[in-house]
Amino acid sequence: MSEEAIEARYQAEVKQADTDHHTPTAGAMTGHILANLQVNNVKLHQASWFLDGFAAEALQPLYTELISAGRKNFDALAKVLLDENELPPSTSAEYGSYAMLEEDGRNKYRGNTELVDITAHDYATQNMFIDRAIALADKENRPAMAAFLTDLRGQNNQAIRRLQAVLGKTAWEGLVEEDDDDDED
Repeated sequence: MSEEAIEARYQAEVKQADTDHHTPTAGAMTGHILANLQVNNVKLHQASWFLDGFAAEALQPLYTELISAGRKNFDALAKVLLDENELPPSTSAEYGSYAMLEEDGRNKYRGNTELVDITAHDYATQNMFIDRAIALADKENRPAMAAFLTDLRGQNNQAIRRLQAVLGKTAWEGLVEEDDDDDED
């Protein structure tokens, strides 16, 4: 393929991605999820490397499991996008642009409780995008995408519950805002 043809295809991709992200589609929202998985991989490694004391040894198996699941889901979700005739983000710049999760080099100096809490919050943030993508996939009649994302949501829920248990909390304690309107009569 000529350089001109490559450039034309790439520019068409960039234009379509911009359109999709301004009027969200299941594919665009799933691209955000993929980017979040990439950033989450970095953050999980960071946390596992800088846990200290007895907690480090106790939590290493959990973080190793979360890293492994995240890598597997990253690869599988990219294939789901390709199966749906969508282009997954494929550069560090795209991951940085599409991810909602934020890296912070300061985290290596935080205590174990903060690291675990940050990890739980990151999974909750990912769930917001997953929920939107599931709704869009259902609306767009993409059942295979919706099924994969629904399973991913379940895996995230389990990760949240386990991380919150380490902190002595219930699954959603401190992660979901309480609706004060429910108490008013």
